[in-house]
Amino acid sequence: MEYIPELFGSMVFNDAAMEKYLPTEIYEELKKTVKEGLPLDKKIADSVAEGMKQWALEQGATHYCHWFQPMTGTTAEKHDSFINPLGEGKLALEFRGKELIKGESDASSFPNGGLRSTFEARGYTAWDPTSYAFIQDHTLCIPTAFCSYGGQVLDKKTPLLRSVEALNTQALRILKLFGNTTATRVDTTVGAEQEYFLIDESMYEKRKDLILCGRTLFGAKPPKGQELNDHYFGTIKPRVSQFMEALNRELWKLGIPAKTEHNEAAPSQHELAPVFESANQATDHNQITMAVMKKLAPKFGYACLLHEKPFEGVNGSGKHNNWAISINEGENLLKPGKKPAENKQFLLFLTAVIAAVDKHQDLLRISAASANNDNRLGGHEAPPAIISMYLGSELCEILDTIEHGDQYNQHGKVVMESGVDVLPRFSQDTADRNRTSPMAFTGNKFEFRMLGSSASVAETNIIMNTIVADTLCDFADELEKASDFDSALDELLRTAIRSHRRILFNGDNYSEEWVKEAEKRGLLNISSTNEALPRLTDEKNVALFEKHKVFTEQELISRREILLGEYAKIVNIEGQTLVEMVRREILPAVIRYTSTLSKAVLQKKQLGIQTEPELGLLTRLSDHAKALSEQICLLESELEEAKATPGSAQETADAYRNVVFARMGTIRRIIDTIEPDVDATVWPYPTYTDILFYCD
Repeated sequence: MEYIPELFGSMVFNDAAMEKYLPTEIYEELKKTVKEGLPLDKKIADSVAEGMKQWALEQGATHYCHWFQPMTGTTAEKHDSFINPLGEGKLALEFRGKELIKGESDASSFPNGGLRSTFEARGYTAWDPTSYAFIQDHTLCIPTAFCSYGGQVLDKKTPLLRSVEALNTQALRILKLFGNTTATRVDTTVGAEQEYFLIDESMYEKRKDLILCGRTLFGAKPPKGQELNDHYFGTIKPRVSQFMEALNRELWKLGIPAKTEHNEAAPSQHELAPVFESANQATDHNQITMAVMKKLAPKFGYACLLHEKPFEGVNGSGKHNNWAISINEGENLLKPGKKPAENKQFLLFLTAVIAAVDKHQDLLRISAASANNDNRLGGHEAPPAIISMYLGSELCEILDTIEHGDQYNQHGKVVMESGVDVLPRFSQDTADRNRTSPMAFTGNKFEFRMLGSSASVAETNIIMNTIVADTLCDFADELEKASDFDSALDELLRTAIRSHRRILFNGDNYSEEWVKEAEKRGLLNISSTNEALPRLTDEKNVALFEKHKVFTEQELISRREILLGEYAKIVNIEGQTLVEMVRREILPAVIRYTSTLSKAVLQKKQLGIQTEPELGLLTRLSDHAKALSEQICLLESELEEAKATPGSAQETADAYRNVVFARMGTIRRIIDTIEPDVDATVWPYPTYTDILFYCD
């Protein structure tokens, strides 16, 4: 195996590569641009492009592309070779500054929410120098932003970068008030934990629903699920271990700091966690990670499932977005320190996050909204749809004393005693973990647990950055005009804590009691994507995003339309797939099996043998088959009606949610009742037992 330090980043045009392949003055200028967030000087572009090309060719690249993140939820790229024919059988390998800086793409064929018409096709991709170029499949991939001919945002990177700038501006104002005049840059850092399933590829290929929808549309509960908790953190199976080893190597080559890997709670489910990076780079790297997982799995006989709920009855997959704020001097602004009650700067930033989350519960819920994630949220594996925050007992006590003007008496460190002399002693953390909380403080960061496994982390971080920036702006406005900073700070903290305490909850978010308590507190309980998305363009949200120049009203409207349209398309695909599977394979299988049973009943009757077992099974299956046939006819009709729904994207999405999705649930229950009664040799699809337990 390669030496890891040499392997790491070997396929990335990182600082080491830049320093080697760029002239010193160009390298310094580019680093200054990235470090200080300055506009890119076009004069250096040709030199950067030449050095980047030379490096890429030496790594075996033959093409280059602008790699961007449209509103499809995945990435996009168009490859161009470096060759430029010179005539007479000669050619040159070229890559110029203008090709590095700007590319063109069809802006009408990607989701645009009405911003572009089919005949208005021009769109632009623009190089993002804050994210390193990398090589995949012999192609130099250049991370870029994507916008329309009119400049409207069509991607997820551009608003993320805008939100980072908004938070940087407001956080620097706060730091200056605390006497920090040397910090020049504040950024948010993110660690995106990625959950996924690995199932045998041969099983995957036999399930049309997995291929087309990413999840099973039916499947009877297996005799064993995850009740024994024996898979969680269990010994990793050899073939899975080989996949993980290969995955790590590929990610390390691309400079992705993959660190932690383990079995998750559900059978065949796993997790990968990276080290923290800047929000922009972490977003790029998570998109790459998902793509590499999907591409690498077949080499080991697996299919990698990133759907939020591929199997009913066992845990689905999420993506935990660990979010913190850091300055260019290395300080984490959400680190409490040894005496958090005396760390006023930390307390201000903590309170700003609390206030921001409380004021903008709707936006955080929207950031986790999708047709796929609707199948997962609220189960005993993921947070409910109610936004709340967990701080732990110590921080809550500190906030209590601030609110009431009391003195906080810090607790001493508790040494953990195992009762076994040979085992080492260690200090207990100041707070437990709460895995049921949608947003938990975990020592020096907030972990947002609602996000779905297939989602881009960009949406959550755009919203977190913007809402916290807005609250910091309000705080700075108030503190900058104060004659006595310390008194004004104490009063601001006291008022903010009192106003937003309702969002804090350290208990069990899965309990019915919490749902009732949350309602009393006035917290939102937005159960579905359809209910969440209209709030994106509420007046207060439009004002928020326009104030900080993250989105225009038109861009927000387009995003709402895109997401509503995506919801309807996903449910439509699932409905059509279910119809096809039932009509072409499930009903014919049941009919064949009942025909066999009928013959057995007749033969036994002729011989005078008891037929109660066969007759009972035959009657039961015949009744279920009749009900299934009737329900499928209704679903076909409802799919047509939903597709033809007149009116807005919201009305269409509502039709799919309230009618089609509900009908699919009824049909699923019938199929799941039929499956255990049909001979295993006749049933046309791999069962949950086959898929989840026979994969090695």
